[in-house]
Amino acid sequence: MDDFRLLQGELYCEAVPVAKLAKTYGTPLFVYSRNTLLSHYQKIQHAFRELAPLICYSVKANSNLSLLTLLHRQGAGMDIVSGGELARVRAVGVPGERIVYAGVGKTLPEMEAALRADILMFNVESEPELNRLNRVAARLKKPAQVAVRINPDVDPHTHRYITTGKKENKFGLSIPLALGLFRRARQLRHIRVTGVHLHIGSQITSATPYIEALKKLKPLIQKLRAEGHAVEWLNLGGGLGIIYNEEKPQTADAFASAVLPLIRPLECRLILEPGRFIVGNAGILVTAVQYVKRGHLKSFAIVDAAMNDLLRPSLYQAYHHILPVRPPAAKRIELTDVVGPICESGDFLGRDRRLPRLQEGDLLAVRSAGAYGMAMASNYNSRPRSAEVLVDGRRHVLIRRRETYADLLGVEKPVPDIN
Repeated sequence: MDDFRLLQGELYCEAVPVAKLAKTYGTPLFVYSRNTLLSHYQKIQHAFRELAPLICYSVKANSNLSLLTLLHRQGAGMDIVSGGELARVRAVGVPGERIVYAGVGKTLPEMEAALRADILMFNVESEPELNRLNRVAARLKKPAQVAVRINPDVDPHTHRYITTGKKENKFGLSIPLALGLFRRARQLRHIRVTGVHLHIGSQITSATPYIEALKKLKPLIQKLRAEGHAVEWLNLGGGLGIIYNEEKPQTADAFASAVLPLIRPLECRLILEPGRFIVGNAGILVTAVQYVKRGHLKSFAIVDAAMNDLLRPSLYQAYHHILPVRPPAAKRIELTDVVGPICESGDFLGRDRRLPRLQEGDLLAVRSAGAYGMAMASNYNSRPRSAEVLVDGRRHVLIRRRETYADLLGVEKPVPDIN
């Protein structure tokens, strides 16, 4: 459920007409519902309440400072994958003990910054990374707490680009290699391995892959403890799917009911890393029709949003529901591609959609754009990135201004004349 709904045919975010937001802030525009964001976080929290997990919001899904602040105030931790994300979560006051750091390519400066911030733990993905972290920790005289990321070789049945737990993926270590890394860690004075980390993919709509992964993990944890290794933490990652089209994802309660019987006997403290589940359906992208080009087979609605604003349709062939913000005067339905102005054939937001006959100036809402929308946005074709606005009941506030041409040019410097 979310807080975007049609009232008398007009789309509202909570108690505010979306058309009013478009008039106030312009388009393209990302619109977020505060209530949806927080209620989805609370659903995860409630579903796993018996284990009092540390819920670390996956910052890569949407890293807007205002959204991070709202979740931080709810007690959320943060799952980060870069030094930039660390800077963001620290800027909004998240304490180090609620930060976990994942990713296969952590640099020396990133490790140093994270150690100085006293983060809870690093999710380590390889032996070279573990060795580097030990060297950095020794130099700073700050021990590093670590969870080893396991690649359990399970199929999460999602898009191949967001599958992370199969043996051909770059993420994590096989169970035999992970066992060896635990043994190697004992020789490193500044490393303390205290947990295991799983993250098998994203937009997963069934608990079955998690169950399969946990069943593989249990004998590893038993063997590690038999060898004297401390396994205090289980990080189950994120990846819970949402409804974009006709998916039927599990609820937070159903997911918890399915996996808790396997987690309880492990006697570990639990970390969860949801991102899309919390923010995905808390946001929409509002765009205005610029032209309608009618062809023999279908029409093309050329809008002012593009693949640089929302990359998922082009990158993943992802489906996002698209609907008019206000009912158009004409009731006729046309087969329509909703496309952007970028000079790429892959620049589309939706193909072969049955939409009312559109005209210049009509507003469209692209649903489920809260996750991996602005976070993946770019300046391709020298397009300024969109504005973002947060709605709270009848109130709304700009939480990211629209970029200007001056912003685009400000970080560059023309080459001097050297003749």
